[in-house]
Amino acid sequence: MNPSVVIGIDLGGTNCRGALVTGSGELLCLQNFATDIDSGFDCFWRRFLGFCRSMMADAQAQGFLIEGLGLGFPGLVAADGSITVAPNLPPFNGLALRERLCHELGMSVRVANDVNAIALGEAHWGAGRDCSDFLMVTLGTGVGGGLIVRRQLWSGCDGAAGEVGHIVVEPDGYLCGCGSRGCLEQYASGPAVVRNYQAMVRRGTSKIHVPAVQPKTAEEVAVAALNGDAAAMGAFEVAGRYLGQVLAGVANLLNLEAAVIGGGVGASFDLFLPSLRAELEHRAFAVAARRMQIKPALLGDKAGILGAASLVREMLRAK
Repeated sequence: MNPSVVIGIDLGGTNCRGALVTGSGELLCLQNFATDIDSGFDCFWRRFLGFCRSMMADAQAQGFLIEGLGLGFPGLVAADGSITVAPNLPPFNGLALRERLCHELGMSVRVANDVNAIALGEAHWGAGRDCSDFLMVTLGTGVGGGLIVRRQLWSGCDGAAGEVGHIVVEPDGYLCGCGSRGCLEQYASGPAVVRNYQAMVRRGTSKIHVPAVQPKTAEEVAVAALNGDAAAMGAFEVAGRYLGQVLAGVANLLNLEAAVIGGGVGASFDLFLPSLRAELEHRAFAVAARRMQIKPALLGDKAGILGAASLVREMLRAK
């Protein structure tokens, strides 16, 4: 019998990555292409189908049996795999994506929110593999979340569970892209870290010479923090404090074993962990705060692909 693989795809707002995923979690024939939706949906769809078929051809050329295709998508995904809301890819709004892919590719397809897929990847292969219940949080351009409960992805009635980035932390705060004000995303994302840094520099918080070209990304602010810039360190402290405020509420509500932090800003874990932990312990019930471990994600950009593949394997196990 031929060995089997699952096609795992992580579709982002700017880039799409995919690979053949073996049963042991090895990624083969990794491919990617730019997610350029500006040229129109039909053009993008043709390129995306070509991308999928290229991986199908790779699998067949190596003698693999393809068990199905799993896709992590940046938006709210209903239980039937249709797209409810796609803020970064508006032409997908309302699209019956799973059904259309099944028809076009002639195989089993599972679709989930991209951070839910990342949560599954970390649950099976990464920082959550020893946890029964945890919250996955991604800190990047935005703030995303995914819930694993009793080792299973829990996405709620309409696929909207786990969206911690849109929990309000400042009721009259910054306007968020979702239409609300004061969401966590406006205080703990990459752009928020940069905004925090710039505000602190204006207030004269920086203790070292401010460069002519100031940091424009959270990664650059992190470098400044590691070089001893008090404003940069303060920017991450603020982000950690707001994240700790939200995680305290999550701890009191769900009493989870852990929160796993990933994403581009998550890579600066050590810079915001102290303020996060302090706020969590200050606001949550002591027993819930003690229980909740705060862990850095382990899989990096492989998590979405691995988690997308896990969607298919979970479906097959349930049959």
